[in-house]
Amino acid sequence: MNLFQAILLGLVQGATEFIPISSSAHLIIIPWLFQWDDPGLAFDVALHLGTLVALLIFFARDWIRLFRAGIQSILSLRATFAKQSPNRELEIASGENRPRNDTTRGDDVDRRLAWWIVIGSIPGASAGVLFESKIEELFHAPNAQHNTGAMIAMGVIIALLGAALFIAERIARHTRALNQVSLKDAILIGCAQALALFPGVSRSGATITAGLALGLEREAAARFSFLLSAPIIAGAGAKSVFDLARKGIAPSELIFFGVGMLSAAISGYLCIAFLLRFLQRNSTDLFVYYRWLLAALVIGVAVARG
Repeated sequence: MNLFQAILLGLVQGATEFIPISSSAHLIIIPWLFQWDDPGLAFDVALHLGTLVALLIFFARDWIRLFRAGIQSILSLRATFAKQSPNRELEIASGENRPRNDTTRGDDVDRRLAWWIVIGSIPGASAGVLFESKIEELFHAPNAQHNTGAMIAMGVIIALLGAALFIAERIARHTRALNQVSLKDAILIGCAQALALFPGVSRSGATITAGLALGLEREAAARFSFLLSAPIIAGAGAKSVFDLARKGIAPSELIFFGVGMLSAAISGYLCIAFLLRFLQRNSTDLFVYYRWLLAALVIGVAVARG
């Protein structure tokens, strides 16, 4: 790896992690197209940390508010545990059916959202523990470069998610705001996030598609998608850091680690801001068409290379 590759892959990771076009696919496709070597575990850790930093900084106020609401929810649950029946615990914790005024209404929204993020993260985390290593063996760059079938499969996945996003734009009226996200929404969107293990699906693509299909406003679907992704990205990053700590990092890789992380953080932050603003007035069709063009390119090159 050289400095140019580190900067480019960092920028690509930060951008494609949040725009619904699949970061994992792009990080496989670009080295595959240009026949670059696998950047390695240390660089993968840097990219995870960079996108996590972007999420934490951009939504800093949201995280503080949600963390505070979550703590208050747990304390409220403990205080009322002995007085309520077991099937009321989650309702109490999320703040439902409490007497409301302007202050408690905002607190209740944050409490629910904090719980929905935790609950919605469970399907993706479970799928990652069970299936991530097997999927990586099939699709990760060193193997994929010599596996025409894997690259064609990735191209098909890219196209199919594009089709799903295209349909989701048209089957529901996108009128529900972020404060109207329900437990059912969180579970279904969380299940969609689990599909992001397959390169080409896209974590943001799957969750935004699910949100749109459930009738969320475009910006609300994207915002919930980003908030929901943080625990999964943090978990994947922690696992990668643990693996790296056992393996160690060569001094020569430190510069690429820092450059990749910084590039991913900057481009990630900018692309979060861009997408939220873009979706206030535009549909996701631009990303659908991009996915279809990318799928055609991947399949065409894979077939040509044999």
